[in-house]
Amino acid sequence: MPADGGVVELGRRHGLTTEQVAERVAAGRTNAVQVRTSRTFGQIVRANVFTFFNGLLGLLLVAVIATGQWRNALFGLVILTNSGIGIIQEVRAKRTLDRLALLNVTKARVVRDGSPGEIDAADVVQDDLVRLRTGDQVLADGPVVAAEGLEIDESLLTGESDPVLKTSGDEVRSGSIVVAGTGEFEARAVGAETYAARLAAEARRFQITRSELVAGTTRLLRWISLVLLVVAPVLLWSQFRSTDNEGWRDAVTGAVAAIVGMIPEGLVLLTSLAFMLAIVTLARRQTLVQELPAVEGLARVDVVCLDKTGTLTHGNVVFGRIEPLLPEPVDDVLALIAAGGGSNATSDALRAAFGPSDSTAVARVPFSSARKWQSVTVGGAAWALGAPEMVLVDENDRAGRAARRRANDVAAGGERVLVLARGVPHEGNVLELPAELVPIALVVLTENIRDDAAATMRYFTEQGVALKVLSGDNPRTVGAVAAAVGVPGVNGSDDAVDARTLPEDPDELADVLDRSSAFGRVSPHQKRAFVKALQSRGHVVAMTGDGVNDALALKDADIGVAMGNGSPATRAVAQLVLLDGRFAHLPDVVAEGRRVIANIERAANLFLVKNVYSLVLALITATALVAYPLEPIQLTLISNLTIGIPAFFLALGPNTRRYLPGFLGRTLRFAVPVGVVTAVCAFAGYRLMRVVDPGSGVTGARTVTTVVVLVVSLWTLSILARPLRLWKVALLAAMVLLAAVAVLVPAIGHGLFLLEVTPYRLLAALALAAVGIALVEVTSRIGRRRWDGLSVPH
Repeated sequence: MPADGGVVELGRRHGLTTEQVAERVAAGRTNAVQVRTSRTFGQIVRANVFTFFNGLLGLLLVAVIATGQWRNALFGLVILTNSGIGIIQEVRAKRTLDRLALLNVTKARVVRDGSPGEIDAADVVQDDLVRLRTGDQVLADGPVVAAEGLEIDESLLTGESDPVLKTSGDEVRSGSIVVAGTGEFEARAVGAETYAARLAAEARRFQITRSELVAGTTRLLRWISLVLLVVAPVLLWSQFRSTDNEGWRDAVTGAVAAIVGMIPEGLVLLTSLAFMLAIVTLARRQTLVQELPAVEGLARVDVVCLDKTGTLTHGNVVFGRIEPLLPEPVDDVLALIAAGGGSNATSDALRAAFGPSDSTAVARVPFSSARKWQSVTVGGAAWALGAPEMVLVDENDRAGRAARRRANDVAAGGERVLVLARGVPHEGNVLELPAELVPIALVVLTENIRDDAAATMRYFTEQGVALKVLSGDNPRTVGAVAAAVGVPGVNGSDDAVDARTLPEDPDELADVLDRSSAFGRVSPHQKRAFVKALQSRGHVVAMTGDGVNDALALKDADIGVAMGNGSPATRAVAQLVLLDGRFAHLPDVVAEGRRVIANIERAANLFLVKNVYSLVLALITATALVAYPLEPIQLTLISNLTIGIPAFFLALGPNTRRYLPGFLGRTLRFAVPVGVVTAVCAFAGYRLMRVVDPGSGVTGARTVTTVVVLVVSLWTLSILARPLRLWKVALLAAMVLLAAVAVLVPAIGHGLFLLEVTPYRLLAALALAAVGIALVEVTSRIGRRRWDGLSVPH
């Protein structure tokens, strides 16, 4: 804005011609950046095929094939199965993400051939004339060529929270946010050369989830890898020394069986698969996941900060009425204010109600969330429209006090109230309120509460999630709306806190946030402070919003949730975008995250139990110098029926358990004792046959061991499937039936799985399995009592 307070008229420049645009496109000087919401097809294949455990299984497969015992090589199908399922599901997720990302593409307004138009941000070319308005995120770097009260928030780039007033000749940089006014700039730096490219790439690229769940799984895999490096050589040495093995072929297959048992071959697959399917499920509900950790992260959220407008209420504010305070006509003034008010709900409502103005502004101060007022100068008078307490600041002014009291009374009914005041324009700093303001009228706006808001609030309350309603509106308006939708602790308009009275000290602010749930007159800076204060108390905070004033708080929150109809800046920094703008989808996201966490924990228990009993058996056999009690093909049978197939269904099934911290510790507390019990019973069956019935040989002893491990593992599966539902009972019954067929049908049991079943061996195995079942049941129940029922996911 010029120093003299005049208004620079926008739109007089013609921009580039069609030929100039074509030249720049041909030269590659566009704003297109390779920002992917997912990996490429080649990256997907490489990531799912060339893994550490696939490589290890491949080496073991080659070793078994070298022995000529092809049946023991069937575990190699795990490599193909894991890779194939992973590739197929990630490709599905990729297509869904890429398709939804198109719905969230940022648009740019450019002037070409003298005419304004809207194009995708990627289609902006170097030297394009780009128009800016409130709520936009700057998409390229370049100099301002025209401005009308243009204020830019550069805190995402510089860390400075105060908006910067931009005038002609000043530079704007991509990634910054327009918080007030309008302007035009030339896009001198575009594409990969801009800040926006790096910001968007960081915010939206595909990434392996970084979360408690994945961090715990990664730690497990690292430990298992280290154990394999230590145990495998010792085990191989012991198998060659054992007199139970008749040659190198038996020694190799025994060592391979033990090592395969210690590899959690499907755990990584199931973790990735569960997250991908969660993203696809949410996509069907019009929720775009821009960062994978959001699926789990929102399940851990215990505080949700809500913006009132556009979240609890419909974003389309409607002009209600004018309450005159003095008998003066105000329609044309309101039309003039709205004409330059930029893109915000209030200005849109006033434009719809009053249409175009017959007057011309001499000077203008656009609305900003920090000021909470805007003004125009026309005919020698300055008119200010904004929050009554921000406009009528003179406590000694009787008319101002009366206007504020009346505004508060109206706001108590849940309506939004602004005051229109006339004053004397300043000669100097036009960003100051006009002097000698006299209240002329109250402007009452209405907004409808969303039909699903109350049900959404009730869901979060029942789930133990605290709710904090933050708004720039009058506290009484905020309190009335919060009470209407059932926010706990808010019973009426008087229960909301005026944020201007809040302390700046983070600890003191956190104390207030613990006591109160509705806040009015909250500035954008305070929204960020609220988020940080809550986080300082150990809370996991989700922030929702749709306006530019919410963008920075969304960036700081653990989970930022933007409305699809919100400002581009808000959508750019959020982890989740509700594409249809319906806050009611958020419970679906929370439920999906909780389902993923609980089910993956259940699957992790299954895999880790197998790893533990395989490790314990390996250590026992290495010490005793006996053959490993299981053939690779027998372990393949056990793994598929007690882990692989059921874990797939359990990981993708419904689960409503709330998030509980301590995933890794809980998993170890269950899996280690159960795995030890299973291993001891299994080895007892092997030794019993070798001592009591030496003629049965290693094959007979391994038959007993296989049945013992199979039965105990199926019982462990039943524990982890509790509480039992019909579909879980059907799953268990199917696995038991398949196990019975594999053991009792000679053509399958002997011909494929190398079992030599006799009634005596079967009875001995079932007797030992019964002991194992009792010990596993006791162990799990003690664990549930000790850890308050948290040791096993339900």
